Amino acid sequence: MRWQDATEAFDETVGQLHNLTSADRRCLSFVSLGPQTASAIAKETALTPAAVTALIDRLEVRKLVQRRSDTSDRRKVLVEATDKTRELIRGTYTPIAQAGVKMLASYSVAELTAIGRFVEEALVLQQRMTTKLLERKQKNERLGQ
Repeated sequence: MRWQDATEAFDETVGQLHNLTSADRRCLSFVSLGPQTASAIAKETALTPAAVTALIDRLEVRKLVQRRSDTSDRRKVLVEATDKTRELIRGTYTPIAQAGVKMLASYSVAELTAIGRFVEEALVLQQRMTTKLLERKQKNERLGQ
């Protein structure tokens, strides 16, 4: 929990410094992996389609994302990161990534293998537990609780 809290505190500080909400940061992180559809962004951020449209509009005004037609299906619109977003990510997250690389260099291959396995399994566990919480919430809403 302390690691999660520290990570969240870092990300919230990034948000404060760059005037980004949690949903803004998640969207930028997601589109930095490559162009995404609005529906994929909605799923990633757990926002409604209307909220995602407002989010994309807000980020587009700030020139952090841009919309473009999908070359394989002109009816589709993709949202992609801009150079401004890539610069923001580099300037903000590169220092912590470099410090992490330096820290990890002090571990043996066997220790790094165990750490990697732990992180992968912890991610799967976290995702599974998040799904269970959401399912419980939906069940309670259906039951009127």
